[in-house]
Amino acid sequence: MSDAVQENSEAVQDQDVQEVERFRDACAQLREEIRHVIVGQQDVVEEVLLAMFSRGHCLLEGVPGLAKTLLVRTLARVLHLDFHRIQFTPDLMPSDIIGTDILRENKETGERFFEFVHGPLFANIVLADEINRTPPKTQAALLEAMQEHRVTTGGKEYFLREPFLVLATQNPIEQEGTYPLPEAQLDRFMFHIRVDYPGFEDEIEVVRRTTTQRDVEVKHILTGEDIVRLQDLVYRIPVPEHVYRYAVTLVRKTRRDEADTPDYVREWVAWGAGPRASQYLVLGAKARSILYGRGYASVEDVKAVAGPVLRHRILLNFNAEAAGVTSEHVIARLMDEMPVIEPAA
Repeated sequence: MSDAVQENSEAVQDQDVQEVERFRDACAQLREEIRHVIVGQQDVVEEVLLAMFSRGHCLLEGVPGLAKTLLVRTLARVLHLDFHRIQFTPDLMPSDIIGTDILRENKETGERFFEFVHGPLFANIVLADEINRTPPKTQAALLEAMQEHRVTTGGKEYFLREPFLVLATQNPIEQEGTYPLPEAQLDRFMFHIRVDYPGFEDEIEVVRRTTTQRDVEVKHILTGEDIVRLQDLVYRIPVPEHVYRYAVTLVRKTRRDEADTPDYVREWVAWGAGPRASQYLVLGAKARSILYGRGYASVEDVKAVAGPVLRHRILLNFNAEAAGVTSEHVIARLMDEMPVIEPAA
């Protein structure tokens, strides 16, 4: 271990090593409990947990029937958190999400007044199911909540309960009657998670479990207060300087106007990732270091979260589409070609 990494490791050992170990063990139990309900999809489960630990939000994309809703509901059960599901439809209004002022009357005095009735957004975990089925006006109702963890209505601010996590789903194969999320909304999601078909053995187990009478009880592993402490711990995890530089360099290389941008990026990319991508790469790397019981973030942690952080932040052009190139292809090629500058020993 290099001197720089050793110093960072000792820094976390002095104040937070016990917390790192405790949460590592708790996260292992958490994943085991989720496994009692969800078959396979371990990468998806890990990425959702990393986003939650980093105070981020997730967009889950996959065809129907891959247990996206069941995963979110199970996570809420294991964490003993309030959970609300919002089914996004073309006629959904912002007030249906945020809430609205209701005219009340004091029965004793006869005085009338407005009282704000909270909408389903006021929960710890909010599932925005098929978010791309509602118009942009309603989609935008989530923007302030996701960024500021509060909403403004009727000239008043209402703060959301912590922890607060939005998990949105969308179907990639059905386009009729949908409203693509604008880039500003996509950028609010820390991770864009691809939910793929299960493997053969996993699918057999899914069929076995769902075609027999089976009632699964899961244990509560962490509380809302535990999650908030874990989120605070993520921000205290040290990051060596070379890891910061690797994350920022990776993001900047996705921008076609940078001096050292590869030719293939200029050929295929219309718009690259912004600074929020660099922030989320580092936060995701910090959270992953806790998940694996380490006291500092590494370049390998950055690489592990690069896909879900960057895939929805790289806008490809027609050249890439014609060549069958995806954002994942660009990300993988950049990481393969980028040298890792290790700190001096």
